Amino acid sequence: MQATYLEAIRQGIREEMERDSNVFLLGEDIGIYGGAFKVTEGLLERFGDKRVVDTPISESAIVGAAIGASYMGLRPVAEMQFSDFITCGFDQIVNFAAKCRYRWNAPAPLVVRAPSGGGIHGGPYHSQNPEAWFVHTPGLKVVEPSSAYDAKGLIKSAIRDNDPVIFFEHKALYRRVKEDIPEAEYTVPIGKAKVCREGRHLSVITYGAMVHVAMEAAEELDREGLSLEVLDLRTLLPLDEEAVLASVKKTSKAIVLHEATLTGGIGGEISARISEKAFEYLDGPVLRIAAPDTPVPYSPPLEEAFLPNKAKLIEKARWLAAY
Repeated sequence: MQATYLEAIRQGIREEMERDSNVFLLGEDIGIYGGAFKVTEGLLERFGDKRVVDTPISESAIVGAAIGASYMGLRPVAEMQFSDFITCGFDQIVNFAAKCRYRWNAPAPLVVRAPSGGGIHGGPYHSQNPEAWFVHTPGLKVVEPSSAYDAKGLIKSAIRDNDPVIFFEHKALYRRVKEDIPEAEYTVPIGKAKVCREGRHLSVITYGAMVHVAMEAAEELDREGLSLEVLDLRTLLPLDEEAVLASVKKTSKAIVLHEATLTGGIGGEISARISEKAFEYLDGPVLRIAAPDTPVPYSPPLEEAFLPNKAKLIEKARWLAAY
């Protein structure tokens, strides 16, 4: 059946709530209003206000309550209305949820949903991609799907996981991406990347909304005889290093593409691993394409200039192919 990225996430959450009575939702405006982006629309009517909990505007309280509930055997799914606001619960995520397994072998099966990314003219407080903060934190799992199929399968896997999962959802994909997804039960494993397009000359390693940018660039460059392989990481922590290295060894050239700002982004980590573990296979430098080191602009023309796009990827790919 056809479903948008948004509908696929809702389906996955609903199925897990039906499967396991310990799963419940909490967040700002997720009940009566159905969520800022309508991801949780209809779930209050289906499951009641004990399992779909409208909270005060306090991300610290939302995250703290979710962690406490997870310690008691429940499986909370907490929504940050925008991923930018996750900073208000940052201490509890990185210093409590992420460390309880290490400190006393206690599971903390919670999911923090974080709508992220630009392209919606939301400005500097509603458009960030803060995944690198959490990829740097042992004990967390960090997921960012690019397709409706993966969004549903990964949210189900995240809810079932016994460790805390930060689940990034790119806002620009909510209604833009639509595809057939199975009516039968399925999950997508956390920690496994996917080759979206086979290629011979150059690997583009990416995730989230940038997968679609890479696919568009690959299609255009294919007409020039330049074959791009597109690897969708899907999970950022744990990183599927095996898949990254396999792709680079195959093509001998690599571009790491992400929407987050350049300095300290996950692209640096991936580039370093390629350089350390596949150097002898490389026929050119590992390139990064990312946003510049500024806050996300509000002005639509400035935001367009700020974000990585197809033209920027094509330019870099042509340069690297000719290296």
